[in-house]
Amino acid sequence: MQERIYLCLAHMSGQEMKFIKEAFDTNWVVPLGPNVNGFESDLEQFVGQDKKVAALASGTSAIHLALVQLGVKAGDEVICQSFTFAASANPVVYQGATPVFVDSERDSWNMDPNLLEDAIKDRIAKTGRKPKAIIPVYLYGMPAQIDAIMEIANRYEIPVIEDAAEGFGSRFKGQVCGTFGHFGIMSFNGNKMITTSGGGALICPDEETKRRILFYATQAREPFPYYQHEQIGYNYRMSNICAGIGRGQMTIVDEHIRHHQHVCQRYVELLKDVEGIDVHVNPTPDHDSNYWLNTITIDPEKTGTDYESVRQYLETKNIETRPLWKPMHLQPVYKDAPAYVNGTAESLFQVGLCLPSGPYVTDEHVALIVDEILACRR
Repeated sequence: MQERIYLCLAHMSGQEMKFIKEAFDTNWVVPLGPNVNGFESDLEQFVGQDKKVAALASGTSAIHLALVQLGVKAGDEVICQSFTFAASANPVVYQGATPVFVDSERDSWNMDPNLLEDAIKDRIAKTGRKPKAIIPVYLYGMPAQIDAIMEIANRYEIPVIEDAAEGFGSRFKGQVCGTFGHFGIMSFNGNKMITTSGGGALICPDEETKRRILFYATQAREPFPYYQHEQIGYNYRMSNICAGIGRGQMTIVDEHIRHHQHVCQRYVELLKDVEGIDVHVNPTPDHDSNYWLNTITIDPEKTGTDYESVRQYLETKNIETRPLWKPMHLQPVYKDAPAYVNGTAESLFQVGLCLPSGPYVTDEHVALIVDEILACRR
């Protein structure tokens, strides 16, 4: 049988073990240390814009601490993108607040700015208060219409937390995604653009904000010789070992991004004349996606098949694929949350599929995958 082709496997640079060995040799195996400091410095240089970066246990913990720092509490509302993974909204509930879901626009598949403003106006009319934060997402690496989102957010004076977990290295108008809002979050889970095995980071506006984030991330311990806690804190720091992996990964991040973009070009070239199957690509020159996962939509009427039939067939060929995210407003756990929808996320969920895109996916793999997809058509 064909060797399994995965969506996105972790790929090591060869430098990771050097940093890990240094940590063991110096006994820095705790959630602090030179690798953590070095990784944060590498990330700060990568994102630019004079931002500061706090390395943390996960992208989810980064969102949570951003909400803590912004003072989100029980009874508040936070606007979240519906078309994404649950980790964007779950931390809102950790704080006792309510996620308010906003649907996507068709071009980027990310938060619809027009619907966002409608939601803000309606929440103010219904509750007498504006939402405490806005969390747009860079779905599958594709930049959102972040300039329009920021214009609305600034006009209503609502801070933005950019969920760039899937968008590491993506850019909008040349600026790194995650650096437009008050906060930006990154994820280094095992299948992301770079990995630390597990981990994440929070992009902060300045050093003082980073210091406060790290205070909360280390159990909010006050500077006394004994343990004193005046606020609730969390165990959210990244270990020095994981940060060592991250430092090695940063040596090849540009190579990873170029590879994912190259894979997208191959899918586009091989599917360009196929009626009813479309690859999702940058909608404008302002968008510069990392194409973390390449995605297609399949029109059942034009192809005589559907995404689930294709997914199941490819599985028999040992090719891993995945449906697009089920929108949050359709998730049972969020059935009672306010939602402002236009049908975009629901319709894409019914026709979309994620394709193998990682560093181990070769041109030959892409050709094989496309051939097998075409074998499913009527």
